[in-house]
Amino acid sequence: MPGDPTPTPRPASRRRRTPVPASGVEAAPADENPAADPPTSADPPTPGGRPGPTLRDGERVVMVDSRDRRYMVRLRAGSEFHTHAGVVAHDEIIGSAEGSEFRSGSGARYLALRPTLADHVLKMPRGAQVIYPKDLAAMLMLADVTPGLRVFESGVGSGALSSTLLRAGADVTAYELRDDFAERARANVVALGGDEVLARYDVRLRDAYECVDADPPFDRALLDLPEPWRVVPHLTAALRPGGIVVVYNPSITQVVRLRRTLDDGAWALVETLEVLHRTWHVEGESVRPDHRMVAHTGFVTHARRVAP
Repeated sequence: MPGDPTPTPRPASRRRRTPVPASGVEAAPADENPAADPPTSADPPTPGGRPGPTLRDGERVVMVDSRDRRYMVRLRAGSEFHTHAGVVAHDEIIGSAEGSEFRSGSGARYLALRPTLADHVLKMPRGAQVIYPKDLAAMLMLADVTPGLRVFESGVGSGALSSTLLRAGADVTAYELRDDFAERARANVVALGGDEVLARYDVRLRDAYECVDADPPFDRALLDLPEPWRVVPHLTAALRPGGIVVVYNPSITQVVRLRRTLDDGAWALVETLEVLHRTWHVEGESVRPDHRMVAHTGFVTHARRVAP
């Protein structure tokens, strides 16, 4: 998706416009990827959760062209992958090793790879805008999410943050106001983790500004809301002492109000940061930063809950 490489701060809303993908790679236009139908179920299971040696019928793959543009495709016997550069039959891909190269009828080259979590986030069907991979990675590390932790999330949107937390093994309770966003998020997390992931994913149509119910208290809280300072007072009771809250905001004015609330004495080690993603051009001994970079997409604020 072409876009401004250094987006300016956006209004205080989670429903943001689409910036340049945080991978630093221009994504292929959606209308050039008709084979990538919306996910409705996870890829075929593999014993132990490890991918098999070959690509299978029904599995999702990312087709990468010579310009590193990525197209999400679900393999179906008898189907074809179409772009402006020609056609590749799915039957050629099914049964091949991951990382194999294919050529379209016009000679265009494509690598077939299984999608990463970042690919899933960037290509998932969306209602609300997603938090991009560079920020999700920072949030996951700052929150110190490990398997089995009880995590509260609010502002589910399209499910990018939910998918990331569930992939890390957390048990997620999420509040969302809009039923269509909640349903889309469920579909997207199932597409990545399978139906069994719903046992660890509880999406409730509730307003976190009104209350946050937790018995026992949560271990972590991650927020992507226009007014997170309205939720923080509820977290003083809903988050256990020593717990961590991490908040994503696109606008610095949101951060200023949030920080005032976090200075009430119930929180410590408060910090706000942003993540800048800059790739480098390396060709032999000629090296330089790339001309484009993904600079500001949002601010990440984190804090620790202290004992009463």
